[in-house]
Formats: sequence, structure tokens, C-alpha cells
Amino acid sequence: MTALRILDIGDDPDFRRIPPCADPRFDHRTCDYWEDADRGSRDARPALLSSPPPPARSARPVPVDNPFAPAPRAEAWNPFSADVAALDPFDPFADVDEAAPENPFAPTTRVDRPRTQGVPRKLGLLDRGRGIFGSYAKVLLADDEPVAYAQFGPLSAYPRALRIRELYPRLPVTPLPAVITCIATTAHARHAGHARRLVQAVCDDLGGRGFSAIETYPDLSQPEDATSAARPGFWVVCGFTLVVDDPQFPVMRRELG
Repeated sequence: MTALRILDIGDDPDFRRIPPCADPRFDHRTCDYWEDADRGSRDARPALLSSPPPPARSARPVPVDNPFAPAPRAEAWNPFSADVAALDPFDPFADVDEAAPENPFAPTTRVDRPRTQGVPRKLGLLDRGRGIFGSYAKVLLADDEPVAYAQFGPLSAYPRALRIRELYPRLPVTPLPAVITCIATTAHARHAGHARRLVQAVCDDLGGRGFSAIETYPDLSQPEDATSAARPGFWVVCGFTLVVDDPQFPVMRRELG
């Protein structure tokens, strides 16, 4: 029996497990089509997979020794300096070994900041929800082999989805839905139900995050392997309803109970 497991994309090793597209001209790992409404592309761009080095910090210039300058004075102790205050934010004169008093107004949890430096561009885009929304992508593994991929998130994370949705003002505006922008199965793993299982997992996840509906926008102007949101028939099988019948961008929507 095939062992199935769903993996949230949360770090670089997970990111490297995103499976290839059925059409090698495209690549989920470099696609920014939905994130960049004006210049985004689905094309495979291998150069974007390398992690750019963090920007170098310019060294502070070393002051030139001036034999005519007065001898430097020893720095006076400042009880209000940041170094001293860091010992105890309430009493800068407190003993170093003395435990700082509890502050009931200080935050007790720390929100993880998204990674923007030293990671591939796409991983940085998928990591934007860290600490607030959570994962923006999932991979389904069959016997530990990646076979299906889904990208999703709040509508605000995908400007192209927002632009498409603005074409249809009759769609509900409150509360805004989550979106599934990409669903794909590798060419050799098709017709095994992997994409449907992954969509169900995404729906369950988004429902747990408080969303009441999910939308997706198939592009009927492109061949199936060149688009990222499948075909309307697939979404109907996954419990979605056709709410806008458009020849290019129909809107599929699923209400979450």
C-alpha cells in the first residue's frame, strides 16, 4: 500500500521537495505569476533557485590618527545607555545578578519573522505568512516521493488573484475568501487522486484558520499543463461550485462549513 503524507513548505529542505511541473517549461519553484500581477511568470528560471547572499554591510571607516588631536577621554559611565537599560528595563541601576521584575504588559509570545535574505525568491514569497498566517504551500508525498503541489493563502497575498476578482463585482466582498492559486500533479502520478486529496487537506487547513470560503480561478485560455489552477470539472469533483461562468477566468468557489 502506498504511504501518503502531506508536507507544509516551511524551510529550504521542504522547498527543495516541491515536485516538477508536468511541462518542463514551467517550474513551481520559480513561479511568481500570482504574486506579481504585472511581470510575474510561470517560466522555469533556474537562476532563481540559488540563494542570493545577504547584502554586504559596508565597514565603518577607521578614523585617521591625528597627532594634533587631544588624547581621547575615557567614556563616562551613562546609567541611561541602552547597554545598561538592557540589564533591567525598569531599573537601570539594578545589580546585574538581580532578576528583572516581571512585566505583565510585555508580550509573552514571539512572532517568527519571514525570511527574506539568503533564500530563493520563491521560498521568500511562500514564507511571507510565517508567524501570522502559516504555510502558503503543501506537497503530497507518495512513499516519500513528491507527487502533487498546492499553493494557497489569503487573497491579499496574491495581487493577480485580486485583479481577476475585481472583474466580477457581484462576488461577495465580505468576508474575503482564501484562494488556491496552484494545484498540480506530476505527469507520472496522475489519475491516482493525489490532487483531490491535497485540495481537501488545504480546505481543511484553511477552514481551521478561520476562512469561510475558498475560490480558485482556472485559466481556460491556456493548455492544461500551462496553467496552474486545473479545469472547472476538477474543482466540481473537489466540492467547488461554478459561481462565475467566464470563457477565460471562471470563478470556482467552495463554502466552508
